[in-house]
Amino acid sequence: MRLSRRSALLLLAFGVWSWLLWPTFIRNVWDGERSWSAGAPTAYLIVHLVIAFVSLALGTAIGVLGWRGYRASRR
Repeated sequence: MRLSRRSALLLLAFGVWSWLLWPTFIRNVWDGERSWSAGAPTAYLIVHLVIAFVSLALGTAIGVLGWRGYRASRR
């Protein structure tokens, strides 16, 4: 399957966007009032960290597909 150059750039932009957005989200959740209770992580923190790390993994995979599609469209 071949991606159009436009689709490949969209996927690549999504991957970059994920890496710009989610690390900030992780820092904000980590420092939040609801994230810790008596020094122990709360369910709120754990759930949001799982969401963020899954989103980073998917963003990375989508970005790699976009990069490969972009490189293939240049040939």
